[in-house]
Amino acid sequence: MSGQRAAITAVDHIVVLVSDLDAAAAAYQTLLGRAPAWRGSDDGSQNVLFTLPNGSLELMAPVGVGGNAERIRTVIKLQGEGLASLCFRVDDAARMQRRLDRVALRPDPVAEVIGRDSLTGATLAWKRTRAATETTRGVRLFFLELGGERPQSAPIAPAPITGLDHVVISTSDPEGAAALYGARLGLDLALDRSHQEWGRMMFFRCGDLVIEVVHRPVAGSDANHDKLWGIGWRVDDIEAARARLVEAGLSVTEVRNGRKPGTRVVTVRSGTWQIPTLLVGPSMS
Repeated sequence: MSGQRAAITAVDHIVVLVSDLDAAAAAYQTLLGRAPAWRGSDDGSQNVLFTLPNGSLELMAPVGVGGNAERIRTVIKLQGEGLASLCFRVDDAARMQRRLDRVALRPDPVAEVIGRDSLTGATLAWKRTRAATETTRGVRLFFLELGGERPQSAPIAPAPITGLDHVVISTSDPEGAAALYGARLGLDLALDRSHQEWGRMMFFRCGDLVIEVVHRPVAGSDANHDKLWGIGWRVDDIEAARARLVEAGLSVTEVRNGRKPGTRVVTVRSGTWQIPTLLVGPSMS
């Protein structure tokens, strides 16, 4: 065991900060076509999780008073609601913490946490560490070793979301971002390409999905701080998924061919808590 390298095995979950947890949960239940799988609380926060086979979306809202609740409210006040943290699944939190320390990401000590689902009373234990945000180009990165699998969100509508497809990070310094996600965190750079309209895109494999780092040169951008920007969701039937969202009153684009060969996509323009959102499905055979 001592000779094994600490490894990121998947994206565990993505955190979205919201002010109204019930409203956000209802919106994402509509978008995903799935019921929440977990509802819990922690020091100064309440959360709802939607869990798919390859990752979870955690909606988090401040509650009560205290340092953590005020910290969340401050983040929402300064940055707005939306994507807040990217949490990786690891096979050994202690080993990952040591690796993060060796590559100067200044991790927190490993903490052991037990969460309780207020819907069922079920419990789940995990270990976690966090890299210092000033060392991760402004994106909050956590690393979790789960003690068991989370319950999955049950489908409640036709053509539900079937999984995460990709997470988009916007950067003004592609070389710096590549060094972080590739060399320091050890993710596999599967593709690096530039396009006149889309800018430079780097695709890092993480489990069975992709971390997509995008560079679009913008005047006055901050080269030292990246932004957790958007989410792509998988569907089996893109036409049926689009029809379901239109019937629910969401604003969505027409189906079009995706950038990845063999895919078709739809942009969701409402009901996402202002998170740029793409549905990705296979092309018709």
